[in-house]
Amino acid sequence: MIVSINPANEQTLATFALQTQEQVSAFLDKAVAAQKQWARQSVEARCQLVARVGAVLRRNKAEYARLITLEMGKPIAEAEAEVEKCAWTCEFYAQAAPGFLADRSVASNASESAVVFDPLGVLLAIMPWNYPFWQFIRFAAPALAAGNAAVLRHASNVPQCALALAAAFRQAEAPEGLVTTLLVEHAAVAALIDDPRIAALTLTGSTEVGRQIAAQAGRAMKKQVLELGGSDPFIVLADADVELAAKTAVKARFSNTGQSCISAKRFIVEAAVADRFVELLCAGVAKLKVGDPLQRDCDVGPQARRGLRDDLHAQVERSVAAGAQLLMGGHPLDGPGHFYAPTVLDHVTPDMAAGCEETFGPVAAVIRVADAEEALRVANDSEFGLGAALWTGDLERAKTLARRIEAGAVFINGLVASDARLPFGGVKQSGYGRELGEFGIREFTNVKTVWIGPAK
Repeated sequence: MIVSINPANEQTLATFALQTQEQVSAFLDKAVAAQKQWARQSVEARCQLVARVGAVLRRNKAEYARLITLEMGKPIAEAEAEVEKCAWTCEFYAQAAPGFLADRSVASNASESAVVFDPLGVLLAIMPWNYPFWQFIRFAAPALAAGNAAVLRHASNVPQCALALAAAFRQAEAPEGLVTTLLVEHAAVAALIDDPRIAALTLTGSTEVGRQIAAQAGRAMKKQVLELGGSDPFIVLADADVELAAKTAVKARFSNTGQSCISAKRFIVEAAVADRFVELLCAGVAKLKVGDPLQRDCDVGPQARRGLRDDLHAQVERSVAAGAQLLMGGHPLDGPGHFYAPTVLDHVTPDMAAGCEETFGPVAAVIRVADAEEALRVANDSEFGLGAALWTGDLERAKTLARRIEAGAVFINGLVASDARLPFGGVKQSGYGRELGEFGIREFTNVKTVWIGPAK
């Protein structure tokens, strides 16, 4: 049984029976048949479907956003923005995919050769709850445009979102079986990975789960794209616009209640401006309203599960016990729901829980450093390498420093975010492979060489 629970009040929303092995096998057979036909379609024809999906998402935005908020607690305005981003991404790929997937001619003395991009087949998408629509659409839009089929195994606490995604593709007149949602337990994933009908897989989730999935896929010799955890640094140098950096820091840390792999988690601030930055950060956090995520004035909703809140609180307590200064928050909120007070920790050191572990919730950790060199050392002294922000008034210096930051993306004087036009992914324990952009759409293709010799 899969149970959907509202994290804002802990009431049960819906329950769903698990699918049997026979049902799953029938779905996979349909996916294989659909993909074989789909691969024969032109890229332009496939992109028409992707465009129709975008239209369905935008048309039903209010309905989908409410579902997101009910199942995982995202503030409603942010949920609407998530669906809108999904729609725009579909529109982007509908226009850009033909160019990204066009054959590439390679000249040589003896032949006329080309590089072509063939689909791999049926892809398994193992997706998380924190962006229940976006995480799937950012994979599915390019994957389908490339000629693949998609099988979604979503997080168990967002089953209604998972089913709504499959229904959206049906509304867009996708061929039967091309996009399938499976309601199965986590234990069933290993069998899916081993199944010969699954050609490759993508996972967005924790590093711990990523290691397990990678090992299983490796044994099955199947391609994977892994987008895993992060402890993103937000570096503020002495010559930065501190007011703008602090204002952006509030959004960078507390959007989606801090439950994002690319949330800024470690605020690494040069000592000369640290006091001012912390003052402004705390002033911004104090204005955040915690409450019912269906209300439009809500800034911070509940955490998606009680266990997540308990783990976060333990990290805060361990950090304070180790010497971090608690400036605000630092405790669960009374009443129903999985709410945690927006929290700021100062004088955090890299060896503390908040300084080296991924904190998945509304907790900002400030690490003070002497200069830019120490800032980079602290930023890179992490097992993670997903995103990073660098704030400075010297843009030429920033470009040089950005090359030294170990991350899949560095945003200079801006908010780290995913964008359909740019590749997205990490290094180190944050995973491998890329989603989005022209590099992401080719991850699930066979980059095939076609060598053409003389006819006679």
